[in-house]
Amino acid sequence: MQITKASDAVGAIVEDVDVTKLSDEQFTKIRAAFRDHGALFFREQQLTPEEHIAFARRWGPIDFNRFFKRREGYPEIAEVLKEPDQQLNIGGGWHTDHSYDEAPAMGSILYALEIPPSGGDTLFAGMAAAYEALEDDMKAQIKNLKARHGNAHIFGEESEYRKGFEGRYTNADQAGQTAVHPVVLPHPESGVKGLYVNPGFTLEIVDMDPAEGQALLQQLYGHIMEDRFHYRHQWHAGDLAMWDNRSTWHYALNDYQGHRRYLNRITIEGVALG
Repeated sequence: MQITKASDAVGAIVEDVDVTKLSDEQFTKIRAAFRDHGALFFREQQLTPEEHIAFARRWGPIDFNRFFKRREGYPEIAEVLKEPDQQLNIGGGWHTDHSYDEAPAMGSILYALEIPPSGGDTLFAGMAAAYEALEDDMKAQIKNLKARHGNAHIFGEESEYRKGFEGRYTNADQAGQTAVHPVVLPHPESGVKGLYVNPGFTLEIVDMDPAEGQALLQQLYGHIMEDRFHYRHQWHAGDLAMWDNRSTWHYALNDYQGHRRYLNRITIEGVALG
C-alpha cells in the first residue's frame, strides 16, 4: 500500500490496496492519512453494495441522509445520479455536507459506478491550508466568530433549487435545521485549525451586521476558492473517494451534458463541533 499527497493543500492517493481486505495495521495508517490530508482517493476498487457498507462501518456509525434518494434495498446508500436528459447535477457548487446539523457528518465515502467519457470531475479544497494562509489581522478578526448554517433554501419545500432535481432529493418536509458553529474550527481529532464556513449552507455570521457579515463571508470564500488550496479528482469507474466534512469543501463539476453519471454515497456520523 502506498499513500502519496494529491496536492499540498488537500487529499492523498492510496494505491495498491483492496479496501475489502484491509488489515488492522493498514486501516490505522489510512485513518491517520485521512486525518492529515482531509480526503483520500482509492483507484480500481470492485465493491458490492455490501462491501461498500462494510468498509463504511469501519469508520463509524452510518448517517442515514434524509434528503438523498436511497438505493433500492440499501437504505445506507444514497444515490448521486444524473441522467443524460437532466440539466442539474447534485453538488454543483462549493459546499461541505451537513454543516446545518448540530453534529455534522464526519465525512462521506463515494463510489463511482458510471462515469461520463469526459467531465464530471470533483474539486476539493483544504480548509486548514486556507486558514493558515490568511493574514494575521484576518485571523484575529475571525478568531471568536460563529456562523449560522441551514438547509431550507436547498432541501426545503419552497426551494427552487430542490424543485429542479426531479425527485432526486426527498423529504422536503424534514428540512429547516439550523446550527451554529465556530468560523475557525479546531479539528475534532487533530486540533488543527481550519475555516468552517461554506457557500452552500452558511447563512450568516452570528451577532454581526448582516451586510458586514456577508461581506466577510464573501471575502473568506474568495480566498478559499484560490486554486492553490484545491485538488481536482478525475473520476474513473471503480474509484472510491472519501472526504472529511470538518476540513474540506467539495464541488462536483457539471460539464458532461448528455451523459449519465452514477455514484453511491455513504455518510458517516460525526460529533458536535466547538
